[in-house]
Amino acid sequence: MKIKETFLSACAVAALLAGTAACTSDGDGPADKAGPTTGAACENGTYTWSNVNKKDILTGVSEKQKLGKGGGDITAPLKPLHTPRTAVTFEKGVRGDAKAALLSLGVRIGEVGADDSGTSHEFAHVGRNAPSLARNRSSTTAAGTFVGYDWVREVTGDFRYACGTEKPVTGRAVSWTIDGSGVLECSEPVVETGEKHAMEASLLACGPDAPAAKA
Repeated sequence: MKIKETFLSACAVAALLAGTAACTSDGDGPADKAGPTTGAACENGTYTWSNVNKKDILTGVSEKQKLGKGGGDITAPLKPLHTPRTAVTFEKGVRGDAKAALLSLGVRIGEVGADDSGTSHEFAHVGRNAPSLARNRSSTTAAGTFVGYDWVREVTGDFRYACGTEKPVTGRAVSWTIDGSGVLECSEPVVETGEKHAMEASLLACGPDAPAAKA
């Protein structure tokens, strides 16, 4: 199939010509020492994580764009589907330190190094801007019916924060590690099993009867 994808990690820019697979991790994780906190009731406690999940989610998809012989620019605008966010919801106990919770989640999934937990990291920037859908631009020399799409790898997790004699704090954190974009051609199947976001985009834009929408 003719498909092009690029993605950006939270810390670096990378370009790939292949899709990526979503993955999940369930169950309680090991307790992680918290870094210095500024808003928590008690400092230097431990976070215990459960229901940690990584999932690729479409953030935008374009309408079909037909190009004749020789191809051309793929410029159809993307319509928003999902706005990713970086946030922490505290459910029980006093309000804690959102940045510290996100950094601990970053360590839990390997996005943040254990010795970087006290430093600034994009993954832990509460309220950071969602990736712009306007950046999806590409071109082709082939004729066909093309669809552009954007996606993120979203990470969620439930935590329990314990420190000293204070009552434990529980909550849920969400952020994302990768954002990417791709272009597919409706008449060619999306055969790679890891390209679930491409398959979803083809179903939405090409239609369920299109070859690209069939496994």
